[in-house]
Amino acid sequence: MKINKRIITACLCLALSIVVCCVTGVNFLAARELPMPVKGPGVTEVKMLSDWFDGLKDTNADTPVYILEGSEPGGKMLILGGTHGNEPSGYMSAFTFIENAVVEKGTVYVIPYTNRSGMTHNDPGEGNMQYFTLQTQSGPRTFRFGSRATNPIDQWPDPDVYVHYASGQRLSGSETRNINRAYPGRADGTFTEKAAYGVAELIRTEDVGLTFDLHEASPEYPVINATVAHQDAMEIASEGCINLLLEGIEMSLEQSPTNFHGLTHRELGDYTDTMAILMETANAAQGRLRGKTSQKQVMGGQDKCYEKGEDLGMLYVPWEVNGITGHPIEERCGRHLQGIYEYSLAYSNANPDKQIVYSGVPGYADLFLNADPQYLGGSWLGSYLK
Repeated sequence: MKINKRIITACLCLALSIVVCCVTGVNFLAARELPMPVKGPGVTEVKMLSDWFDGLKDTNADTPVYILEGSEPGGKMLILGGTHGNEPSGYMSAFTFIENAVVEKGTVYVIPYTNRSGMTHNDPGEGNMQYFTLQTQSGPRTFRFGSRATNPIDQWPDPDVYVHYASGQRLSGSETRNINRAYPGRADGTFTEKAAYGVAELIRTEDVGLTFDLHEASPEYPVINATVAHQDAMEIASEGCINLLLEGIEMSLEQSPTNFHGLTHRELGDYTDTMAILMETANAAQGRLRGKTSQKQVMGGQDKCYEKGEDLGMLYVPWEVNGITGHPIEERCGRHLQGIYEYSLAYSNANPDKQIVYSGVPGYADLFLNADPQYLGGSWLGSYLK
């Protein structure tokens, strides 16, 4: 019996399609299991964000909250990493804090994956990788490289125009899945708004006095190597910024604009009693001028296209810092962690009855200035991870 060649071809294509579906399905399911921090010496409890807002329970928005409570009473501070899953210094700084910090006074809450859903997928249209690996004290550890936005499987479709409900501001429809356009959130809102509401509820319930949101942006973006603070936080932000500058860390300071809504430094400052501060570092993987996305680029901060961009005067940050070309993860995490230290110190000075005192966390000098250059790009940061 003669078999039609078209039937054979169709069967082969079908078999190949099944194999591809199986491989991608396994990959998709694996991506929903995220690597978590190792509990460091100062971690006293781990709760879920749904403990403050039960509307998140059993959803992909529910995310771990690491609590580090000091032996002495004091103020309360919240660190938000992973607001955007494609900005790794935010959540890697949170990991580093969790695995090293010992709090003496006050209580620190750390959320490594603020938009947990955004960590469960990436942006294939950007050519982004899904994972990166660092050599740590216990050997190689793999971390996710996520997306700026909530996974479409959790919230879809996007509207043509996103209207921020609290202000009525109109933005691009895709911003509906950006948690940093969803604050202060609402209990009966979209998936992303519910996640934002959970963060705000934690702040309100625990009376958190100081909140940090850790970000990265492209080197050609004007607000870079910068701190943006709510007007109520400007006094402590000014003191902390001066101290960063005195230590040789370039840092600009801006007050949160009153006409740009949905962001932590605006809405958390307006709708809760916390002092809200956001920090931005320079990441080559964020920009439009970049070359191929790779671990060398994301972790090492190196990119030939940005070297050319500096020659053309297109960047808002120098491409060489302290003799190091590019902006490695050690510099970016060092800036975040040093900023948290200086701003929390200023907060403690201004609020002696609400001091936040901790130790053990590496700063800018530990992670960058004193690093062995051959290990920059992840390995030096990894030496501070369990």
